[in-house]
Amino acid sequence: MNKTLGNVLVVFLLAASQLAQASDLAREKRWADQVVDSIIDGDAIPLNDGSNEFLGIYTEVQADSQRAAIIMHGTGVHPNWQQVVYPLRVGLPEHGWSTLSIQMPILDAEAEHKAYAPMYATEVPARINAAIAYLRDKGVKHIVLIGHSQGSIMAAYYLRKQSDRVAAFVAIGMTCDFSEDPMNASLSLKAISLPVLDMYGSNDLESVLKSRPACVAAAKSAGNKQYTEKMLAGANHFFDAKDKELLDIVAGWLDKLQK
Repeated sequence: MNKTLGNVLVVFLLAASQLAQASDLAREKRWADQVVDSIIDGDAIPLNDGSNEFLGIYTEVQADSQRAAIIMHGTGVHPNWQQVVYPLRVGLPEHGWSTLSIQMPILDAEAEHKAYAPMYATEVPARINAAIAYLRDKGVKHIVLIGHSQGSIMAAYYLRKQSDRVAAFVAIGMTCDFSEDPMNASLSLKAISLPVLDMYGSNDLESVLKSRPACVAAAKSAGNKQYTEKMLAGANHFFDAKDKELLDIVAGWLDKLQK
């Protein structure tokens, strides 16, 4: 094979790889078709990341407020997911925080976790920026990121480089020991100086529990005195039967930020 042909092949393979790792828009649409008609609290809104539209669900407080939380779900699901996401999406407005729950990039159900890594630097930041822009246009001044499971790792990666755009970060069920650089939340925590609530359950996933020391060490190495680790006794990774406790802890921590 001559050098020119070899270079062309490399470029083609790289482009094909990037396309293969793009979010599964057809799957996103299937989720959206199921979700939109079932929304009772909040409004479905179309957001655009510069390349594609994606679903957001905006739930606004009744009284005038300039505070809002962007909520990011875990692997392969949607912004109205009943576990963790929904309780916070509809509960935080009762505590004075509007919420914008957004569809994060997803792959097919059989995709390995590490297959998401290429989207961390491309699609993830674009979607968070679109959500921030939407809230800014509505006059929101205080924005926080809340992520569950892989959503928390995505949020942490975003904050590694753009922490000046939001006021705080709530991580729920976050793992810190992935070997892939974009998905290594411990590397992200080393670069985050914002207030951080790092929350997990005593019965969380083994990967989450084993990586607790790595998360704490990363925040400590960054000298982040605004980092708080919180364990909820009896809670699993999805905080089943712990919705109220989850909401109370997150809302209570967020309220302290304003005092």
